[in-house]
Amino acid sequence: MYPIYETRNKGIAYEYKDSVHVPPHLHETIEIVYVTEGSVELGVGKELYHLNEGDFGIVFPNVIHHYQVFCTGKSKAKYLFLAPSLAPSFFEGLQKYSPKYPIIKKEKVHQDIINSVQALTNLDSYSSLIVQAHIQVILAHVFSDMEMVDKDMIGGNDIIYNVVEYVAKNFREQICLDKMAFDLGISKYVLSRVFAKTFHCNFNKYVNGVRLNYAVSVLENTYETITNICLDAGFDSQRTFNRAFKERYKMTPREYRKSIHIIEEI
Repeated sequence: MYPIYETRNKGIAYEYKDSVHVPPHLHETIEIVYVTEGSVELGVGKELYHLNEGDFGIVFPNVIHHYQVFCTGKSKAKYLFLAPSLAPSFFEGLQKYSPKYPIIKKEKVHQDIINSVQALTNLDSYSSLIVQAHIQVILAHVFSDMEMVDKDMIGGNDIIYNVVEYVAKNFREQICLDKMAFDLGISKYVLSRVFAKTFHCNFNKYVNGVRLNYAVSVLENTYETITNICLDAGFDSQRTFNRAFKERYKMTPREYRKSIHIIEEI
């Protein structure tokens, strides 16, 4: 369900993988998908967009999105996750707006975008300034070629959008299904069905997944103690944190941090 990034470098993560179903989620990074084989469906807000081989898609920070795969053959894509801080010229626009139609079809994808995506998947060959330049090039074309709308227009009163947004804003607190249902003004039984049918897991597993995403980001980018990371992410104990972490990543948080530092030194 959750990606394990193969390459990390100063605010960039890259994964080249078979496309799979990914439930609705959001994060603070820019997410780019460039399809290399087959097709994938990108859901943003209430809409679902079809991408074929050679098509380019982008999701701005803190915009709820998901993926579905309907094709019967091979489906593969490059996924890039970029920190908005790497594009200071576009930072304000990234926070306020989102593309009305977030994909560019193959025949209209500018060669500059293709070149920059290729370059960003070979991060070790470039300095940080070159990396930022490639991100700026991509975003310059995105803001020029795509119509932008205010982020508040995406999602509306959709229950799935509201659920994802609620968890994203409150996962660091001790939230429970009953409180969430009350705050959203819906039945907890309806809410339980949303998690089962849309997210394919129960409430606790989904919330812990969001907490793990946050914890991994802190592990990768700071030297904060694991105990503090655990508590700051909303886990009630380090034992619970370690168990959930090992279930997903097949290693402890300490081992994960050590492995990241080894990768950075290579």
